Amino acid sequence: MANKVSIDRPFGIYLDDYFVKTYSLVTGKDPNDFAFVEGVTPLSTLTEVIVSCITYFALIFGGRLLLTNIPVIKLNLIFQIHNFLLTITSASLFILFVEQIFPIYWRNGILFAVCSKNGWTQRLELLYYLNYLVKYWELADTIFLVLRKKNLEFLHVYHHSMTMALCYSQLTGRTTVSWVPIALNLMVHVFMYYYYFRAAGGAKIWWKKYLTTLQIIQFIIDLVFVYFCSYTYFASTYWPWMPNVGTCAGDEKAAIFG
Repeated sequence: MANKVSIDRPFGIYLDDYFVKTYSLVTGKDPNDFAFVEGVTPLSTLTEVIVSCITYFALIFGGRLLLTNIPVIKLNLIFQIHNFLLTITSASLFILFVEQIFPIYWRNGILFAVCSKNGWTQRLELLYYLNYLVKYWELADTIFLVLRKKNLEFLHVYHHSMTMALCYSQLTGRTTVSWVPIALNLMVHVFMYYYYFRAAGGAKIWWKKYLTTLQIIQFIIDLVFVYFCSYTYFASTYWPWMPNVGTCAGDEKAAIFG
C-alpha cells in the first residue's frame, strides 16, 4: 500500500522509524529509553558547559596567537566535508522535529504546542538533546576561522558559545517552546552550511545575500514566541491580574536565561 500524507505522517512516511533504526545502530540503545538526567547523561551538567566554553575561548584565542607567524592553513576539503555533514544533520533534525511537532500543533493548537507541559514529549527531549550535542560540533566553525586566519567577529563567538549554553538551559528547564527557535535555527542552518559547503568549493551562490535576511526573520520570530511564553509564565505566576492566557511550562531560571 502506498504511503499517504497524514497528520502523523506529514512527509508520507514515518521518518521516526528510520530514526529509531539509525539511533539503535549507532548507539546500541533504544531511543524510546532515553531520558535527559543531569549528572548522568553525557554533557548534562553546568560544570561541563562552563568548562567547554572556557576551553573553546582558550582554543580560539590561544590558537590565534600561536598561529601568528604560521601561514594560513586552508584545509578546504575537510572544511567542505564539515559543512556538508552539518547540512545533512541539520536537515535531518529539522524534518524529525516537524514530524513530531505537526501532530501536536494540529490536534491541540499553537498555545498547547508552545506552553503545555504535555507538549514536551520523550521523543522531542531526545531531539533537543541531539541538537544540543550538535552545538558542540558547530564550535569547529570557529576553529576553521582561526586556522584560515579570518577575523573573529564578536557576534560569531558569542553566538556559538551562548547557543550551546542556551540549549543546555532549555533542556534542563524543560521549556515547551524550545522547538520554535530550535526548528527555525535548524532550517536556517541547512541553507547556511550548504552555502559554506558550496562556497568552499569555489561556487558563486546567488542567494547569499538572502541568508542574512532569513536569519533576521528567524530572530524576530524567536523573540515573539519566547517573550510571549516568558510573559505568560510570569504573568500567570506572579501577576495574575495582568492579561494572560494561562501558564507556560518550563523552569523559571530557563525562562529568564532564554
